[in-house]
Amino acid sequence: MTLTHVERPARGEPEGLLVLLHGRGADERDLFPLLDVLDPERRLLGVTPRGPLSLPPAGAHWYALHRLGYPEPTTFTSTYPQLVEWLDSLGFPAERTVIGGFSQGGVMTYALALGAGRPRPAGLIALSSFMPTVPALELDLAQPLPPIAIGHGTYDEVIGVEWGRQARDRLTEAGADVVYRETPMGHSIDPAFLADIARWLRV
Repeated sequence: MTLTHVERPARGEPEGLLVLLHGRGADERDLFPLLDVLDPERRLLGVTPRGPLSLPPAGAHWYALHRLGYPEPTTFTSTYPQLVEWLDSLGFPAERTVIGGFSQGGVMTYALALGAGRPRPAGLIALSSFMPTVPALELDLAQPLPPIAIGHGTYDEVIGVEWGRQARDRLTEAGADVVYRETPMGHSIDPAFLADIARWLRV
């Protein structure tokens, strides 16, 4: 499966892969500038794909809206396997792959990184998002879990901060190493936290 995507090459032979998944109604170029923010030394191949669905009001989507915490099952079940196949086709082992996403893209990040039967990535970044509950998806929180960075706006009007806190608590209780940051902002990305994540990625 080939999803439309753009690549930012590594400076030399890539040490690994960094994949960023956009939110609802955006596209593959939305988070592309963040590749250099998170990996300024260009150690990694950076890739940003486009969600395969075109839904109202505009832009690309990973699934149709249903209710918070619960992606619409039919559309999620159609796109998730496409994303899995696309990611696996890039040819990088999971232990050299970091997956991140914003909003809907963060939901897909949790699914890719923690879905039962999926290999554990080197890291997981979820921004303004939630851990999904979908009939066809089982999240496996058994050890070992990847290092996880979660950021959320305290005043997020789209996905309330309680979803970020819930993910933090659930993953911490499962024994994950979680870096968590709340910022007094709405449904957006905190540049200061991105700088922290860049340092976190270099460890």
